[in-house]
This record gives sequence, C-alpha cells and structure tokens, in this order.
Amino acid sequence: MDKKNFNKGVLLTSLGSFWWGFFGVIYFKYISFAGHIEVLIHRSVWTTLVLLITISLYSKWDIFKKIFIDKKKLFILFISGFLIFVNWGVWIYAVSKDKIIDASFGYFIMPIISVFLGNFFFKERITKKGKIAILLVIISVGYLLITDFTSIPWVGLIVALSWSFYNLFRKKINVETDVGLFIESLYILPFVLIAFYFITINGYNDFSLSKPSLMPLLMLAGPMTVIPLFLYVRGVELAGLGPAGMIFYITPTFQFLLGFFIYNEDFNINQLVSFILIWIAVFIYLKDIYEKN
Repeated sequence: MDKKNFNKGVLLTSLGSFWWGFFGVIYFKYISFAGHIEVLIHRSVWTTLVLLITISLYSKWDIFKKIFIDKKKLFILFISGFLIFVNWGVWIYAVSKDKIIDASFGYFIMPIISVFLGNFFFKERITKKGKIAILLVIISVGYLLITDFTSIPWVGLIVALSWSFYNLFRKKINVETDVGLFIESLYILPFVLIAFYFITINGYNDFSLSKPSLMPLLMLAGPMTVIPLFLYVRGVELAGLGPAGMIFYITPTFQFLLGFFIYNEDFNINQLVSFILIWIAVFIYLKDIYEKN
C-alpha cells in the first residue's frame, strides 16, 4: 500500500470520525429546539438534496440507473433505507433527550456486533480475541439486565443494531455508498414530507418563512450528514478497513466525553461497570485488528 495514500486515508477517516463525534453532536444538540421529529425530517430532506447535487457533479447517474433496474438491489436498499432512518431517528432522539452517553455505548459495541453478524451471515472467521470481545459485550448488557434494568442503554442498543444490520444489508449488494444512500433517501422522502405537512398545518414547525434565520441552520442537517460520510468512506478506500475500524472509535469517544463533561448527563455506577467491560472489549477488538494488519 502506498504510504502517502495510506496517510491521507488515515487523515480523512480521522476527520470523518471526529466530525461525527464532535461537530455532529454539537450541531444536532444545538438544533434540538426544533424537536427530534422535525430535525429528523430536515436531515432526511436535505441529505437527499445534497446527494442529488453530488451525484450530478460526479456524473454517477449511469450507476444510479443500473441499480434502479435491479429489483433485488432496490428491495435490499428499501430495507437498509428503513434501518438508516431508524438509526438517524433514534440518534437524534438521544441527542435531544440527553442520552448522548447511551448513544455512544451503541457506537462502541457496533463494530463488535458487526463481527458477530459477519460470522453468522457470511461465515467470516472470528478469532479467539474476537470471541472474547463479543462475550464481554453480552456480559456488559447482561450485567445491566440483572443489576439495574432501568440503566440499560436501549437507545444505544437500537443505534448499534440498526447500524450493524444496515452495514450487513449494504454488504450483500455492494453498491457505492453515496448512490445507495441517495436511493435510500428517496424511499424515506415521501414519508418525511407527509410528516412535515402535518407538523406545518398544526403549527409545530420551526422551519418557515416567518423564521428566515432558522431555515439555513436547519438545512445544514444535509451537509452535516453527507460530509463526514464522504470523508470516512474515502479514508476507508485509501487506508483499508482495519485501520479505519480503529480510527472510528474517535466517534463514540467524543460523544461520551461531550455527554459527560459538557452536557452533564447522568452516569451511574452500574453504567460505569458496563462501560468498563465495553472498553475492555474494544481494546481486545482493536488489538486483534492491529495484529491482523
């Protein structure tokens, strides 16, 4: 692998991960005044528009047409579109309801769940250390089930499962990230536009001509979604999945730090024990990736 490209890939992946974990949290927390439903609507609508522009700029309509006539890929993208919509919705809910730490739990365990799903569906080999990491994740969740059911980070679990299964379905069809996300966004678009119509006629919308200063702020939800995605995916292409998998942990680390130190979210002793088990699992997982690469 070319060292210059590898270093560039590491930089881009780091920027994408940092964007998700730091700027993404601050931005979506800042616009949470609009309510998590309207924020989800704007994220969906403006992401679709941004991708429409980028696909046109990069002349990817031929790729789009090939996918569009493939019924199997369209069906799988419909399922993955539902999963990404759930992921976005739950994460936005977590940010607006002071559950950022819970969401970070999900992103810490997501790669480890993906290892398990890769083995179950694609017969990908799990190393001994990978099995230990998966076992620690199960113990971590089980510990909260037994000791403090109310402390279970349900938001994080839904985030982790929706994103892991999303990646699983996308892997089955292997389409370009931006084109696939554009088609997924087109599936979501009618539903969010209907939801926005009902919000508007009932006067619950913050996005309106009577509040012109808020309109560009809410429209930023599109670029705030697409830019880190492009950075991360391009970084994966240049640096490889292994290094990118390690770098990704920048995202939940900053989410946790912001939730705990900046937004003063609750974090009890049972959650601490659970997180310690997760961090041990992550360390084992990352060490395994490092040794394989």
